Amino acid sequence: MRHNVWLYIAVMAATTYAIRVLPLTIIRRPIKSTLIRSFLYYVPYVTLAVMTFPAILDATQSVWAAVAALVVGIVLAWCGGGLFLVSVVCCVVVFVAELFL
Repeated sequence: MRHNVWLYIAVMAATTYAIRVLPLTIIRRPIKSTLIRSFLYYVPYVTLAVMTFPAILDATQSVWAAVAALVVGIVLAWCGGGLFLVSVVCCVVVFVAELFL
């Protein structure tokens, strides 16, 4: 059993190293493909959204309060609201929604 732990650590280290070093060694010229550049541009935003969306739905006692805050937050952000304003309004929406649900 103890030998498996070291094997797991070695595999994880090799995988992490390969993911970070191989692109630097394989791709030496600037990427000119607009498809690949746009894909790489949106990867951080998609990763953040994938990690944040389930947390939004699980952070409240009621899923409906979370959905209401999510919708209000999206609309407010779309209309140009700043991060602080959006977060405060979403907190108020969750508070009010959980009072009545």
